[in-house]
Amino acid sequence: MANSSMNNENGKIQIDDDVIAQYAGMSALECFGIVGMATVSMKDGLVKLLKGDSVSKGVAVTVDEKKRLSINIHIIVAYGVSIATVADNLMQTVRYKVEEFTGMKVDMINVFVEGVRVID
Repeated sequence: MANSSMNNENGKIQIDDDVIAQYAGMSALECFGIVGMATVSMKDGLVKLLKGDSVSKGVAVTVDEKKRLSINIHIIVAYGVSIATVADNLMQTVRYKVEEFTGMKVDMINVFVEGVRVID
């Protein structure tokens, strides 16, 4: 289990990467035009829409030696929206929220659009 750690005057703080992934996924779901998080099956290449507590499976977080975060987010967007606008909004929102939540710098956010769905 990977984790991010930092020290302050009171001691050491460790944040599991899965916690950051869950928070980033939940922040992404709040963005306009996002239908949900996605995961791709390596076996058959099918894209699956993730719901509820499993949104972190659509997010991968890595921490470099300088304690900066890189986040990969796999999403499904709503039909008829501008993918570039939705992705830009998602990157800005997730960067801001994760930096505020963790106190760590987000170096890079990569967005992978895995599908398009019509919202009912």
